[in-house]
Formats: sequence, structure tokens, C-alpha cells
Amino acid sequence: MTFALLVTHYWSNDGFLSGDQEILPRIHELEGIPGYLIHGRRDVSGPAITPWQLHQQWNGSELIIVEDEGHGGPKSIAALTVAVEAIKTELLNLQPTSATA
Repeated sequence: MTFALLVTHYWSNDGFLSGDQEILPRIHELEGIPGYLIHGRRDVSGPAITPWQLHQQWNGSELIIVEDEGHGGPKSIAALTVAVEAIKTELLNLQPTSATA
């Protein structure tokens, strides 16, 4: 159900690529926020040019193209796991340390 809700919301907003919700003209709002774009080259639901264009304008993003997968798969999941761990490490490094008495 959650997946269906996300997909229908995404598609009903034209993938946030046009109209009032268009992401590219507002990409500056992500400045300073790290992000990973993981995309399978063989994904028939969306061409790899889309995350590439986003990556070109989003400072702090990392684009990972999984050459031999489509929309998900074990290599994409592995890349997602690495990305989540990298973000976790970065966030932990940003936490202020408490002074000891």
C-alpha cells in the first residue's frame, strides 16, 4: 500500500519535473544536504538522464549508476546500504561532543 501511494503521488506530480513542484529550478534548496542518487541503467520506467541532470545541479549529491540492473536489484540495494551508512557516519560526525568535567 505504501509503495502504491508513493508511486501514484510521484506520477500524479509528473515526477516533480514540471509545474509548481518542479525540482530542478528549486535545487538550490538542497544546498548543503548530501544525497545519493542510485539508478539502474536498465530501468525502463525512467531514463538515467534524469538523475544525471539532477546530480549536475545538486552540489553534494553522488550519482551511482548500476549498469546491469533495472529498477532495483541486489547491486542497487547494496549501493543503498553503503549510502545510508555514509550518511549515518556523516551525521554522527556532525553531532556536538559534550564536554566532560
